[in-house]
Amino acid sequence: MKVRTILLVLIYVFLVICLTPVVFFFMIFGIRDPLISIGKWAMRLSQLILGLRLDVSGLEHAGHAGAHIFMPNHLSFLDGPMMVMLIPQPVRVILKKEVFRIPIVGSGMRQADFVAVDRKGTKGGQASIERAARLMRDKGYSFLVFPEGTRSLDGNLQRFRRGGFFLALESGAPIVPISIKGTFELMPKGHLFPKKGCIRVVFHPAISVQGYSRDNLPELMDKVRESIQSGLSREGK
Repeated sequence: MKVRTILLVLIYVFLVICLTPVVFFFMIFGIRDPLISIGKWAMRLSQLILGLRLDVSGLEHAGHAGAHIFMPNHLSFLDGPMMVMLIPQPVRVILKKEVFRIPIVGSGMRQADFVAVDRKGTKGGQASIERAARLMRDKGYSFLVFPEGTRSLDGNLQRFRRGGFFLALESGAPIVPISIKGTFELMPKGHLFPKKGCIRVVFHPAISVQGYSRDNLPELMDKVRESIQSGLSREGK
């Protein structure tokens, strides 16, 4: 699997070099969504090269028009790219600010309206949520948010953080819970080289945030958690 990963890295370096003029062209003319389409294509290529098989169900819950917040559990470095690829509509992500320092790739993410967050202070997180909510309201963007905040160390569902739920309340967008199984076994935190294998993904029905506020936020968090856990506990999934 190391050979496959090294091959993929070399291909990505080649693609970044080739796409550099394209990214700058898009930046000059304010073009955004095609950058995400290019990213989706690159991730499909990654899936093929790495030998990852996907078993996806409930995708009809992800195809609705309008802004949504997609919330999966987080097991592996594979999860983020895979979800951006699977979600039918262009989806944005809130990422730590260090990611935006990657040459060309970081510029492309900024151009596509991905949102940077400074995790060292609460003010930075609040500013990022406010910007993402504004983009959702003004431009109809959807966002991918991992409610656990970081990858699981043991494969189990961790405690949820509130940031993504504040975003849901600020934007008024429904939450689509997603269950991921298999990525922990293929590439747990701390491993550089993924194994070949099958990944199962379940999209659950959207959960409306109407009637929820900061006062009863734990109830919304529990509802989303129960939905995600139901897909993780299901036999054969």
